Amino acid sequence: MSRTILVTGAAGLIGRAVVEQLLARGDEVVAIDRAASGSGRSAVRDCDLRDSHRLHAIAAATPFDGIIHCGAHSGPMVARDNPYDLVQVNVVGTANVLEIARIWRVRRLVNCSSVSAYGDTPSGLVTEEAPLRPSTVYGATKLAAEKIATAYWQEHGVDAVSLRLAWVYGPNRTTFCLLRQMVADTLVGRPVRLATGGDAMRQYIHADDAAAALIDALDAEKLGQRAYTVTGDDFRTVTEAAALVRSVLPEADIEIGPGPEPGDDVQHRFDISAARRDLGYEPAVTLEQGIRDMADRLRGA
Repeated sequence: MSRTILVTGAAGLIGRAVVEQLLARGDEVVAIDRAASGSGRSAVRDCDLRDSHRLHAIAAATPFDGIIHCGAHSGPMVARDNPYDLVQVNVVGTANVLEIARIWRVRRLVNCSSVSAYGDTPSGLVTEEAPLRPSTVYGATKLAAEKIATAYWQEHGVDAVSLRLAWVYGPNRTTFCLLRQMVADTLVGRPVRLATGGDAMRQYIHADDAAAALIDALDAEKLGQRAYTVTGDDFRTVTEAAALVRSVLPEADIEIGPGPEPGDDVQHRFDISAARRDLGYEPAVTLEQGIRDMADRLRGA
């Protein structure tokens, strides 16, 4: 049965993938972002999440059954010099969207959170019960948004769930992503030289898998918990990821020195068994496939 879904941050990396997948299966989409774009069914309407009046006007004009909330400053490297705006967009913006869900009686809201909410993790396999100790303002905003979403469920009956996404990558990413940069630089014959960071651990997830997980959470008949960690089930160092880029693109000239990435959280492998069990999530894009896809699509850009 076709449904109407509000997608915030619809012009971003994950939001765009969500819109494409929803439309492909026959749903109607109300797509919003701070920058309008596109045309036809995939048209994105301009709407700043801080503008509650605009959000209510959109909800009044087109009632919808669910919300996938991707709109935010995405990543600890974004708006680092403007922490106040991080809070306004990521926390207040989420509260505004939750109010839409409450007042307009939306069936379910799926909130994009981040593994940055964990900060450093204990050793071993990391479940959702691990301590949440964010080390950045970005991570703190994601944790705050999660807690507010859960409180809306507990106090107001808003069926809200948060997905803690790992390192999302894809050809459409506009903020910095070293994996994408390695591929893009290789395609134009530019060497990659980094003095350190090769031992940093990464848990990548392709944007298409992230979008699929969000839709799985929207569709799930019953939720066992209010937060799920979602990765591409891939755990490797930056050096190992660079080696995979070289295997896909033999011309790649990449040199990355040893050691951690300065300012990185130390995170061990995340357990995604809860998302598999409750949401039916299963990553479909291997890192090698994702790198090939990025190369093919960046060549055609």
